[in-house]
Amino acid sequence: MKLKSLLLVLMVTLASLAWGQDASPQAPPSSTSGTQATPGERHQKMMEMHKQQMEAMKADMEKMKSYLAQMKANVAKISDSSEKGCWQSNVDMWEVLVGHMEQMLKHMESMGPEMGGMGPGMMHDHGMGGPPSPPPADKKPE
Repeated sequence: MKLKSLLLVLMVTLASLAWGQDASPQAPPSSTSGTQATPGERHQKMMEMHKQQMEAMKADMEKMKSYLAQMKANVAKISDSSEKGCWQSNVDMWEVLVGHMEQMLKHMESMGPEMGGMGPGMMHDHGMGGPPSPPPADKKPE
């Protein structure tokens, strides 16, 4: 009986603590004038975010291309044909992925910041949710 009472008191205490935290006042969103941002300010912020995201994606693409080039060079040095085939498949897969990402990046650049970036649901609305592009032509070393 004491155990049930203790559990009941503990549950009530935890519930009241949780309720007290949920009811605490929250700070209003900050802005330069103390009021909500105007549509123009929001648009400017979204354009800046889009620009930063595009620059970050371009930098990532350059890194991925560099790593892919290193992988290709390493595959060319492998003498065991079965191991070389496995690694070549890996290189082929990464080529498809990097190529697809590059196409997506070009599409996003062509849309420009006026579209507000690629939020949820926008990929399908702008033709980016369709089937993947075909893989590049085979360039396997012999």
